[in-house]
Amino acid sequence: MTQTIDAVAAARPSHWRVVGAVSAAHFVSHFYILLLAPLIPFVREAYGVSYTEIGIAFAAFNVVSAVLQTPAGFLVDRLGARTLLIAGLLLGALAFAVAGLVHSFAVLVAMFGLAGVGNTVYHPADYALLSQHVRGERIGQAFSVHTFAGMLGSAVTPASVLLMQSLWGWRGAFLGAAVFGLFVALVLIAVRDPAPTAPPRKTARSGGRPDWHVLLSAPILLNLFFFVLLAMLSGGIYNYSVVAFGALYGTPVSIANAALTGNLLLTAIGVLIGGVLASRTRRHGLVAASGLAAATAFMLLLAEVDLPTAALIAAMSLAGFFSGIIMPSRDMIVREVTPPGSFGKVFGFVTTGFNIGGIVAPLVFGAIMDHGSPRLVFLVVAGCTLVATATVASRPRRRG
Repeated sequence: MTQTIDAVAAARPSHWRVVGAVSAAHFVSHFYILLLAPLIPFVREAYGVSYTEIGIAFAAFNVVSAVLQTPAGFLVDRLGARTLLIAGLLLGALAFAVAGLVHSFAVLVAMFGLAGVGNTVYHPADYALLSQHVRGERIGQAFSVHTFAGMLGSAVTPASVLLMQSLWGWRGAFLGAAVFGLFVALVLIAVRDPAPTAPPRKTARSGGRPDWHVLLSAPILLNLFFFVLLAMLSGGIYNYSVVAFGALYGTPVSIANAALTGNLLLTAIGVLIGGVLASRTRRHGLVAASGLAAATAFMLLLAEVDLPTAALIAAMSLAGFFSGIIMPSRDMIVREVTPPGSFGKVFGFVTTGFNIGGIVAPLVFGAIMDHGSPRLVFLVVAGCTLVATATVASRPRRRG
């Protein structure tokens, strides 16, 4: 019986062990990003600080991530993705353990900065591992599972963190999150790294130009801009749609939140379906452009029409579905313009667009709401999706 089990385990594609471990790490990264938000009332009470001071912790995490993610990508290509990913998980776990154990708001802010350092490795290391160890015909599905795991991490964080807080206090919630990250790091250590699907090749350097020159090529810069636009889209919908619906149409908070929940749920489902599409076609630009065009149409509908409850939830959900479908193709578009041996630095660079958009979006949409223009929230989101559609439809391709 034992021999039969071992034979079955050996027959399983080894790359799916890597996909599972990497997706678990992505789940942790999203869990850590949202860890503080549900605990803000408890942290404020414990330290007697303002919302602005709490914001310093968020800023420390995001600014450090934005500045250091591209250098982390270079380290991934030089030192190895698996090693850096384990180090990032351990660093995040250490940061949140210290934040939970030490009674000092200054230390908490510093630890969020340290957690930001750990956060820099996830995107470059994850995409490098997947690109190296998953066959070309399965990579789209692997990307979709990876993205879905991150979204699932975001979805479960508020309830999980508040449950830990109710059992052990907010400091216990930080410690619980640290143990979770440590556990996933141990899983990654235990998972053996299978052989790459293809032998690594050296990246050609024209005229002796340094490695970072590839980041300044037109396809890579356009992908960076594309990721900024996508971050603006999600920042507007996730953070401001509820208040915008209330100010624009008088939509009750419960209904607006139901619509946002539908959007998040259908986005996750769309990601999985998008993974199947990405595995069955090479026309990733067409898939991304079509999904973005559909999302643009729904945003314009939400901006202009006061929909009944059921129609509002359906429209928001479908907008999320089409936004989710594009995500695996989005990753494939980056992969197809990335030279061999440069997955870490390229994905680290272009996904910095998420950080840039995450910094810009609150400023833009917050100002829109402060000036009493809630309709403009949806129009600006629609504008971002429309520009993103044009960007991906007209993207140049790297030669050679």
